[in-house]
Amino acid sequence: MSKRIAVVTDSNSGITQQMAKQLGVFVLPMPFIINGETFYEDINLSQADFYQKLKTQAEISTSQPMVGAILDLWDNILKEYDELVHIPMSSGLSGSCATAKTLAEDYDGRVAVVNNQRISVTQRQSVMDALELVAAGKSAAEIKEILEEVKLESSIYIMLDTLKYLKKGGRVTPAAAAIATVLQMKPVLQIQGEKLDAFAKARNEKQARATMIKAMRKDIEERFGGRGQVRVYVAHTHNETAAVDFEKMIEEELGMKVAYRDPLSLSVSCHIGPGALAIACSQKIDRYL
Repeated sequence: MSKRIAVVTDSNSGITQQMAKQLGVFVLPMPFIINGETFYEDINLSQADFYQKLKTQAEISTSQPMVGAILDLWDNILKEYDELVHIPMSSGLSGSCATAKTLAEDYDGRVAVVNNQRISVTQRQSVMDALELVAAGKSAAEIKEILEEVKLESSIYIMLDTLKYLKKGGRVTPAAAAIATVLQMKPVLQIQGEKLDAFAKARNEKQARATMIKAMRKDIEERFGGRGQVRVYVAHTHNETAAVDFEKMIEEELGMKVAYRDPLSLSVSCHIGPGALAIACSQKIDRYL
């Protein structure tokens, strides 16, 4: 008889508690410290609440899930399942992956922690891929191995509306932020693997969108073997109307259906602020099924 394998992730994947129930997966809510008080994403902190607090200049910082919360979740799951695959946010953006790896050592191989260096829509896709691999009869260890093998087969480009929040987090100099603001420039960042890096500067949103689509087209054709081999996604920070419009634009320009359009996780939003737009893709894992 095949083993029962559970799939676990955190709220950085953009998978809500409600979606998790529908998918049959488990989502660990990420904690936020807001003006000294702890909140949990999608438990007692909604997207709307978060942006409202951001607007009022609240002191917001991200935190790792408590060790006790991780262990309680795993222990409860393992009462019903033989093994579990845990897919946290990228190790390059948080220490929560390293913490989970250490904790998993006490579970005699029943917990496989995946360091697949993804966030938001690409992390969500890893969860969907894991579910397909479970259905294909793979063990937790095999799923971990496959997801880590394909981890760099994804790409994200993000247009920021403001550099204010990166400046606040010390990730850009005040002078660079001031110049971008005065010139009303829209910086485009990229996530390839675990790092958030500068990619291009655009004069306005129209140019930023064109820059991101051009970069994604190049990735799809040169890195991922063409349109049939990838899925493409849209993400945003508190910018739903623009995201819907961007989705239509992508579908026309790339000739591909957008797999899903999600709000970016609050852990990312915290550093880049509202008004951001992103395009992402990841390669399909058909060869492993």
